[in-house]
Amino acid sequence: MATLAWAQTGTAPLPAPKPPIRVGVIGPFTGPSADFGVPMLNGIQLAVNEINAVGGYLGQPLELVVKDDQADPDLGRQASEALVRDKVQATIGFCNTGVAAKSLEVFQNAHIPLIIPCATGTALTTRFPAPESYIFRVQGRDALQAPFMVDDLVKRGWDRVALFADTTGYGEGGHNDVVAALAARQLKPVHVARFALGVKDLSEELKRARAAGANVIFTYTVGPENAVVANGRKALGWKVPQVGPWPLSFPNFIEGARDAAEGALMVQTFIAEPSNERRAAFLASYARQYKVRRIPVPMAAANAYDASYLLMYALLGLRDGQISGEAIKASLEGRMKTYYGVVATYDKPFSPQDKEAISANMLVMGQVKNGAVTFAYPEDAKRNLFVQRKQ
Repeated sequence: MATLAWAQTGTAPLPAPKPPIRVGVIGPFTGPSADFGVPMLNGIQLAVNEINAVGGYLGQPLELVVKDDQADPDLGRQASEALVRDKVQATIGFCNTGVAAKSLEVFQNAHIPLIIPCATGTALTTRFPAPESYIFRVQGRDALQAPFMVDDLVKRGWDRVALFADTTGYGEGGHNDVVAALAARQLKPVHVARFALGVKDLSEELKRARAAGANVIFTYTVGPENAVVANGRKALGWKVPQVGPWPLSFPNFIEGARDAAEGALMVQTFIAEPSNERRAAFLASYARQYKVRRIPVPMAAANAYDASYLLMYALLGLRDGQISGEAIKASLEGRMKTYYGVVATYDKPFSPQDKEAISANMLVMGQVKNGAVTFAYPEDAKRNLFVQRKQ
C-alpha cells in the first residue's frame, strides 16, 4: 500500500530517522558538590545542543543519558553501572575524585570511553596502563596544579606553608602532590592539618599553624571547608594569604567566606572574561541559554563544553562510521582534526600513551577580587588573548 501511495502522489516516503548516539553524563547535580556539577552539565548540554542543531553525527543526534551521583562514591558506582546497561557509547563526567575512582573500572571493563572534565585527582588517569586505558581527561590534574601553585608561592616569598587537606580521595591525592611539589623546592610544610568533610571549626588547627610560623595557608578541599579555613583565619586576626587549586573559585568559598575570601589565589584553566571571540561566544551562549549573568564555576562549564566537542570530533574521525568504544578510543588517541576550543586549542590532545588534554602552559593564576575571580597577573590577562596549545 505504501508503494501504491507513493506512485499515486509522486512523493517518496521520508527515510526513517537515524537512532541517536547515547552519551552518558555523570556528576553531582544535587547535594554538596552541585556548585560545579550543574555548570558541568550545562556546559555539556550547551555543546550538544549546538552539535544537534547542525545535524549531530552524520544525521544521528547525540542523546544525553544523565545520572546524578550526588558526590557519593557508592551512588556513583551504581549510576556508572546503569549507564553501561543503558548502552551509552561514551560518557562525560565526574567532579569528585573519590567518586570517579570507585567507578573507573566500570567503564574500563565495558570498553566505554570516559572523558573527565572536572575531577583532578592525579591517579585517575594512571589506574590502567595507558595504551589500554579508556579514561581521558580535559582538566588540569593535581600533579600540574600543585607545582604551579608552589612555584608561585616561592616567587612571592611564601615559603612556610601550612597545608590543610580533607581526608577524601581528592584531599589525600592533593596532599601528596603538594608535599612532592614542595620537596622539589627543598621545602616541607611547617604544619599539616587533615579534616573530614563537614567540619565547622578549624580554629585549633589554625592556631597550631600560626604557632609553627606559617606565612601562607594551602587548602586542598572541594567544599565549604575552604570557607571554614578563611573565616577561622579572619576570626583569629591572622593576616596570611590563602591559596589552593581550583575549588577556591567555587561559590561555596567565595560566598561562604565573603570578605575573608578576598585576595585568595587559585589555579585556573579558564577565567570567565571575553578575552577572545571563542570565549566571548561561549559566555554569551551560556548566559542566553541558562539566563544567568555569571557562571557559578566557569571552569567546570568550559572544560565540559570542550570535552563534549572533543567527543564529537572523535566521532567524526571514525573512518568507517561504525561506532564502538574501541573505535572512539582510537580516534581520541590520534585520528581527530584540530578542535579550536574555549579552554585551549586541541591539536592531538591525547595519544595511546597520554590521556591528559591539559598541559601546564594552559594554566593561569586566578585571584578573588570584589567577590569574583579574575587574573592575578596582568600578563596572564594579555596571554589569555591567545588560546594555548598543548606542550
